[in-house]
Amino acid sequence: MDDEIRRIVGAHGHLSSDVGTVSDRQDLFHAGMTSHANVNVMLALEDVFDIEFPEEMLRRSTFQSLAAIGDAISILLSERMSA
Repeated sequence: MDDEIRRIVGAHGHLSSDVGTVSDRQDLFHAGMTSHANVNVMLALEDVFDIEFPEEMLRRSTFQSLAAIGDAISILLSERMSA
């Protein structure tokens, strides 16, 4: 999952540096991701992982770092499995 998240952020996040050099907890917005790019990342994540981010997750903090994105996706996948 982590590699797929990193690939998606690299493809859609428009970071100012290569996503391979970004640590898991580094702030993606400080690394160059804009609000517009964030929406593109979110849509790509929803498509690839077959999830939908609920309104309460649509915050900057959810997409602040690769780790935060992974945590959010893990929660959504876990909820889907237990439903």
